Amino acid sequence: MTGKEFMKAVSNGQVDLIQLLLDALAKMESAYCVIGGLAVNAYVEPVVSLDLDIIVAAKNLEKLMAIATSHGLKLERFEHSVILSSPQSDLRIRLQTDKRYQEFISRARDMEVLGYTMKVAAIEDVLQGKVWAYQDNTSRKSKRQKDLADIIRLIELQPKVEESLPYSVREQIK
Repeated sequence: MTGKEFMKAVSNGQVDLIQLLLDALAKMESAYCVIGGLAVNAYVEPVVSLDLDIIVAAKNLEKLMAIATSHGLKLERFEHSVILSSPQSDLRIRLQTDKRYQEFISRARDMEVLGYTMKVAAIEDVLQGKVWAYQDNTSRKSKRQKDLADIIRLIELQPKVEESLPYSVREQIK
């Protein structure tokens, strides 16, 4: 089973939302990068997730959302993100709109993730995003624990990055 077949099976996908998104970004010639759990999976052993967190160049966000709705995707707007979903897949695409993440795009590089070639944020940026997510006290406790586990997974790969973590996060790891 290929990575794409695995993702389709896990997400009950009748449509390949990841490929649809990547094709739309390529057609628009938009800068972007993947963050979150799927980006962590680019660096360490994959863990299944039904979320794709991505940053799109701010100037292209509205155009991408228009393309998404023209393909029948549902849009849900939140304070710092837009969720794209389809009744034909359990996968959710989270377009991160928090401006802090925009600078990650310039350091992203092409990587293979579960059978897809996509721009993935640099490991230091993925780690920073996970720290921000972990420190967000409005998130569910289980989500924050997953973020902490992802931080630990990245540190196990590159122990030197632990030095860049805030003291409070380093204490939680110990």
